Amino acid sequence: MAKVSGLGRGLNALLDDSEQDTTDRAGKTQSSGKAGSELFIDPTLLKPNPHQPRREFNEEALKELADSIREHGIIQPIIAEEVGDGTYYIIAGERRTRAARIAGLSTVPIILKKYSEERKLEIALIENIQRENLNPIEEAEAYHQLMTLGNLSQEEAAARVGKNRSTVANALRLLKLPDDIRSSLSSGQITPGHARAILSIMNPADQRILFGRVVGNGISVREAERMATELNNGSRAGKESSSSSNKKKTTEDPTKGIEIRTIEQKFIDTLGTKVAVKGSLDRGTIEVSYFSRDDLDRLYELFNSSGQ
Repeated sequence: MAKVSGLGRGLNALLDDSEQDTTDRAGKTQSSGKAGSELFIDPTLLKPNPHQPRREFNEEALKELADSIREHGIIQPIIAEEVGDGTYYIIAGERRTRAARIAGLSTVPIILKKYSEERKLEIALIENIQRENLNPIEEAEAYHQLMTLGNLSQEEAAARVGKNRSTVANALRLLKLPDDIRSSLSSGQITPGHARAILSIMNPADQRILFGRVVGNGISVREAERMATELNNGSRAGKESSSSSNKKKTTEDPTKGIEIRTIEQKFIDTLGTKVAVKGSLDRGTIEVSYFSRDDLDRLYELFNSSGQ
């Protein structure tokens, strides 16, 4: 018996299994309807899949793909579905579509098929996972949406996309993060390991303390996990290990006294972000960093509420 490999049933199997194969594959003149040929349309008529889990596209990577498309064309047709108003939803191939527009193509090859809403999301999710294109939050949101649309359990959703149930469960936990920490995870400022350490802390205020130290001090996942344990045990000091402390000593500004560094750490713990105190105890500046609009709004609310 042949062993099935890959993600779930595989993307090709899903694409071949449309509920109503409307392969109106007409050839370049769009008039034939001969099976096995392709329909060529203006790429501006293609709309993103409403269930596309991917929200961010690397512009540099798109330009590289566009250069390849200029030289070789689009080798694999885009899978699309008619909307009914002369436009089409992309089921698979949004990167190719975006790159084709950058390359200035006047037509792109598509194959028309029709799928249920659940199947559209499943195809988009598998296509992105196979290419490792989703950030952790996008992947988590896609699993959640797939489970909601199909009324699936975590185990069933995992089977659909060829993942372990624990992988899906760990991804879904990330959706419990506050919005600004989710943004930091999406942007790569913190890793999923850091995020899970933050989520393991029961007190939301202590979660903020650890997030601030991850961002402000650049601590490792292992160190974050150790601090999370200490914070859960009631230690708000969250002392750093000797190895982490030694590493910090090599990177700290030698002109800063112990009092300035202590105050700086208090700001980090209170604000939950990177803070730099520059100057002396009598005079200087405080530099507060933010890493997303949500983070900026959160900091504004903190400063505003403290002044009332």
